[in-house]
Amino acid sequence: MPDPLEANAQLSGATVLVTGGAGFVGSAVARRFASPGVGARVIALDNLRRRGSELNVPLLAAAGVEFVRGDVRHPADLALGGRPVDLIVECAAEPSVLAGYDGGSRYVVEANLGGLANCLELARERHARVMFLSTSRVYPVAGVNALTVRESDTRFVLEDQPGVPGASARGIAEEFPLAGVRTLYGATKLAGEMLLAEYAAFGVESSVTRFGVIAGPGQMGRVDQGVFALWMSRFVFGGTLRYQGWGGTGKQVRDLLHIDDACDLLLAQLGAWPAMTGRTWNAGGGMANSLSLAETTALCEAITGRRMPCSADLATHPSDVRVYLTDQRAITAALGWTPRRTPHIVLEDLHRWMTENAALLAPVFGA
Repeated sequence: MPDPLEANAQLSGATVLVTGGAGFVGSAVARRFASPGVGARVIALDNLRRRGSELNVPLLAAAGVEFVRGDVRHPADLALGGRPVDLIVECAAEPSVLAGYDGGSRYVVEANLGGLANCLELARERHARVMFLSTSRVYPVAGVNALTVRESDTRFVLEDQPGVPGASARGIAEEFPLAGVRTLYGATKLAGEMLLAEYAAFGVESSVTRFGVIAGPGQMGRVDQGVFALWMSRFVFGGTLRYQGWGGTGKQVRDLLHIDDACDLLLAQLGAWPAMTGRTWNAGGGMANSLSLAETTALCEAITGRRMPCSADLATHPSDVRVYLTDQRAITAALGWTPRRTPHIVLEDLHRWMTENAALLAPVFGA
C-alpha cells in the first residue's frame, strides 16, 4: 500500500472541496482529510436536502472543516469567492436507486450530472484534481441478474461465469459489459464517468472509483439507499423488517465497505496519484465482506440481543439485483489495499453510534 506520508504530503496545506460534504460519505471524507495527520484545509459544500445531514454540520465544525450551504447545481455556489481549490472530492449525488421512479427525474439528473459538470468547470478554472465517487450501479440490472447463482440456506451464491467478461464467483470487475438499463442514479453516474474522461483534454486530472455499498456510523439509511444502516436502525428504534422480492427469503446479497476503509482507500489513491488517473477502479467489501439480508438479520440479532419479525413481499422491483459482489483485484494489485473491517464491525459500529446518539437519531430513523 502506498506510503500514507505521500498522501499527507500532497494534502498538507492544500485546499480540498468536498461536495455533498454534509452527507454520510462526504462528511466522513471531509473530517478525515482535515484531521491532524493529513492536514488539508477542507471546505464541505452541501444543500442539506437529505434528512439527517444537518446533524453533521456541528461535527464538521468540530473537525475544523468549513461548511458552506450550497448546491452543486448552481455554479455561483461553487465559486467560493474565487479561492484556490487544489482537489475536489465529488460526493454530491442523489443516491437513491428509486430516484425518478415516481415520475420526477429532474433532480437526480441535474444534481448528479449537471452538478458534476459544474464541478469540472471549477476544476478546469482552478487547476484542481478531481476524485469522483462513482457506483456499482453503473452495471446494468439485467446483465447482473443474468449471472449464474446457486441457492444456499442463507444466500444466493455467485458461481463462475465462463464467457462473461468481468464476471466470476469473485464478483463484478471493471470489464463487465455496460450495455443495458440500470437506474437513473446509475445512468447519471456512468454519464459522469464519461464526462470526466472528456475533461482530461482540458488538463483536468481525475480518478474514478466505482464503490459498492459503503456503510457505517453516520449513515441515515433508508429503504432505497443505505440498507445496512436501515436494518440496524429497526433493531434500535423499532419498525418493521421486510424481505422484498427474490422469493421473499432475504437471500439477496451485497458486499459492504466500512466508511473508514473507504477513506483509507481515497488517501491511498492520492498517495499513488499518477497510477490512479486515466482508469476506472472497482472497490467494495468483496466476497469476504458480504451479507444477505437474512444473514444481516441474524447478525443484528446477535449484536443487539433482540429478535425482530420479518415479513415478505414477493414482488421484485425492476431496479433490484439479486447479488452484487465487487471484484477489486485490480485496485488491490495497484495499491495493496484491502478492506480491514468486517461486516460484524460495520454493524457493531452502527449499533454503537445509534445507541449513543439515540435522542438525536430517533426523529430521523423513527418508524
